[in-house]
Amino acid sequence: MKKKIMAIVLSLILMSALLPSLHVLATDKSLEKIKSKNSLVVGTSADFPPYEFHANLDGKDEIVGMDISIAKKIAKDLGVELKVRDIGFESLLPALEVGKVDIIISGMSASNERKESVDFSEVYYIGGQSLVVRPSDNKIYASKEDLYEKKIGVQTGSIQESLAKEQMAESSIMSLSKMTDLILALKTNKIEAIIMEKPSAMAYVANDDGLATFDGGFELEEDEQGAAVAVKKGSENLVASINQSIAIIKENNLTKDYLKEAGELLKESRGQQSQEGSKSKTMVNYWSYFAKGTGYTILISVLSVFFGTILGVILSLMRMSDNKFISIPATAYVEFVRGTPLLIQVMFIYFAVGYLINIPALASGIIAVSLNSGAYICEIIRSGLNSVSKGQTEAARSLGMSKKTAMRYIIFPQGLKNIWPALGNEFITVIKESSIVSIIGVGDLIFQTKIVTSLSYRGIAPLAVTMVIYFILTFSLTKCLNHYERKMDYD
Repeated sequence: MKKKIMAIVLSLILMSALLPSLHVLATDKSLEKIKSKNSLVVGTSADFPPYEFHANLDGKDEIVGMDISIAKKIAKDLGVELKVRDIGFESLLPALEVGKVDIIISGMSASNERKESVDFSEVYYIGGQSLVVRPSDNKIYASKEDLYEKKIGVQTGSIQESLAKEQMAESSIMSLSKMTDLILALKTNKIEAIIMEKPSAMAYVANDDGLATFDGGFELEEDEQGAAVAVKKGSENLVASINQSIAIIKENNLTKDYLKEAGELLKESRGQQSQEGSKSKTMVNYWSYFAKGTGYTILISVLSVFFGTILGVILSLMRMSDNKFISIPATAYVEFVRGTPLLIQVMFIYFAVGYLINIPALASGIIAVSLNSGAYICEIIRSGLNSVSKGQTEAARSLGMSKKTAMRYIIFPQGLKNIWPALGNEFITVIKESSIVSIIGVGDLIFQTKIVTSLSYRGIAPLAVTMVIYFILTFSLTKCLNHYERKMDYD
C-alpha cells in the first residue's frame, strides 16, 4: 500500500514538473505559423563574408553565403519558401522580437545576454576570433596585447564588441553597424585593428590586398564559441525543427561544402574566375546599384514631401486656431517630433508600431520621414503666415471677406513668398535625411552604397559616387526652387 502511495506521489511530482513544459509546447505556434504562411523569413546582416554577403551573379544581386545555405536547408526541411531580409546587425534582435523576421542567421553567438531575450538553436559552426590590420602593421601587431591603448573597431551589438570591452578594456573601441564601414575606418587610419570572426577575416583578406589578419588569442566562454540560429523566445517547436536540420548538416559535414561554395561565389562576384585574375571593377560596373538606390531615395523624398506638406498645412492651421483643444495637440506634436531624433522615429515606426501592424520597411521609412517633415513644415508655414501684416487681414475682412476667404486669397499668397525659401530648404533636407531609412533595410542610396562597398572592397570610390549623386539631386532641386522663387519676387 505504501509503495502505491509513493508511486502516486512521485507521479504527481513528475507531472507538476512537466506541466509547464507541456503547456509551452501546447501553446507554441511558432512552427505552425511558418508553415501556414508557407515562408521562412530570415534576418541577416549581409556584410559578413563568407557567412552572408551580397554577390552580383549573372547581373543580378543576390544574398549568398554559408548562413544562407543553412537557411535554405532549414526552409527545405520545413517545406516552405525562404525569404531573406538584409537588416543592420544591431536591428536584428528587435526585428525578431516584433515578428519582422522568423529567425536570425547572421554568424550570431548564443551569448548569455542574448539568451535572456531570444532562444537559440544548437551551434552550427565554430570559427574563432581574429584581428584584421593593415599589411604595414602586420609585423608590429601580433596579438591583442600589442594593441594596448590602441583604437579597435567592432560591429555594434556583436560578440566581438563584448570581447573588446572585457579583454581589451584599455583600448578605445569604435562600434559601427556595418563591417564595410569598419574596413573603411581601418584603411583610413581611424582605427588600428578590427575584431572579426576568423572565416570572415580570411575572406576579406583573400579579396583585399590592403588587409592582413592573425589570431587574436581571445579567451572565449562556452556560450561565446560558435554561431547559432536565433528564434523568438518560447519557440521550442521551431528550435527543435531547426536542430534537426543542423544535426543533418553536421552529420554530413555540409558546412565545409557551404564555405567552399561561398568562396567560389565571392570570387565569381568579383570577376576573379580565371587563375590569372582580372582588373578590379570601376564604379561604372555597379551603376545598377546606384540607379536603384537613387530611385528609392527620390521615391521616399517625393512622397515624404507630399504627405509632409499636407500634414504641415493642417498642423499650422491647428496651431493658429483660437480653440485650445485644437491648438494644444498640434503644438505638442510639433514639439515632440522636433525634440526627438529621426533615427529613433524611424525605428519606432518600424519596430514598435510594427509590433501591432506589420508595416513594410519602405512604408515605415516614408511614414517616419513624412511625420518628421510635417512638424518642420508646420513651423515654416505658420511663421510665414504670421509674417503677413495684420492690416492685410483687417482690410480683407472690411471688404466683407470671411476669415477662410481672406486666408486663401490674401494672406496665403503673400505668406508664400516668405515661406518659399525655407520650404525649399526643408525639401532639400528631406532628400539628405531620407538616408536614415537604410537602418531598417530600405534599399535607398546609402544602403546600395554599402552593398557596392561590400562587393568591390573599395571604400572611398562608392562614397565619392554617392556624394556626386546627392549633389546632383539637391543642386537640381535648388535651381528649380530658385526659378519659382524669382517668379514670386515682386512687391
